[in-house]
Amino acid sequence: MRIAYLGPEGTFTHQATRTWTERTAGAPVEEVPLGTVAAVHDAVSSGRADRGVVAIESSVEGHVVPSLDALLDSADVVAVDEVVLDVSFDAFVRPGHGDLVEATAHPHGLAQCHRFVTGRGLVAVPAPSNAAACRDVGPDQVAFGPRLCGELYGLETLAEAVEDFPGARTRFLVLDRRERAGEHFAATRHAASDETSWRTMLAVTPVVTGPGVLARVTDAFGARAVNMSSLMARPLKAREGQYAFVVTLDAAPWEPGVRDLFGDLLDAGDALKVLGVYPAEPGEGGLEGLLADHVPTGSVRAVDPAAAIDRGLLW
Repeated sequence: MRIAYLGPEGTFTHQATRTWTERTAGAPVEEVPLGTVAAVHDAVSSGRADRGVVAIESSVEGHVVPSLDALLDSADVVAVDEVVLDVSFDAFVRPGHGDLVEATAHPHGLAQCHRFVTGRGLVAVPAPSNAAACRDVGPDQVAFGPRLCGELYGLETLAEAVEDFPGARTRFLVLDRRERAGEHFAATRHAASDETSWRTMLAVTPVVTGPGVLARVTDAFGARAVNMSSLMARPLKAREGQYAFVVTLDAAPWEPGVRDLFGDLLDAGDALKVLGVYPAEPGEGGLEGLLADHVPTGSVRAVDPAAAIDRGLLW
């Protein structure tokens, strides 16, 4: 089996690829590092790779837009599984380095190590990936990446676990050709237990827009008792001011309530596309009930003093 992933060697995506192959029994694997997310999708679409692995969401930086847009734009590729990794960054330097004035990593990596960068007065220099930053690190640079990069590229560890938020996680999607997805899901459902929870990524594009269109879409989920755990909008490239809504729902397309929901949306004139279906990570439930008490700084609640509410809501 050939598995394409966003390279070079040593990226978190590389680590996710190995995690998935170790978890799934099968034939020997050939790992194929590629330079862009689009190249990974193209390799899967053309059949040059049997599977692909891309990052889709960081718990710190949110969705990885190139990965999301590639799924939206691809007619032949769909996500069929998920890998969730705990993400920690070490700071690496070249042996015999000079004065350290720059920090380099993927933009998401730089954002997650912001305190280390500013605390040492370094200038942030974005790289195509964390592994590329480590591979190409200069004598005046600090590179952030997974621990594996130090061994791969012969680097010295300046500091360990330099991320701002310990416990950060990144989700990765395993990609396959859409025409093979049905066979994959049939085998996965047969092997899964009755308690397996599923997640579906769905693109909903309203054909007719105007006041209340998003409320109509979200009301349809509530009417069928299908839980929506995330919602974001992506612009349609050819139409200014028109968007596709990308929804993650806590169920699979073949479940009766979801089939009914999809029928409701189709009857309303919406265009639908399933971008991915995968078992939820063990121990991860849906978002029903009380959410974690981590809200954006400056948010207000009904129990707050009136002055705080006025300040937070600008009314």
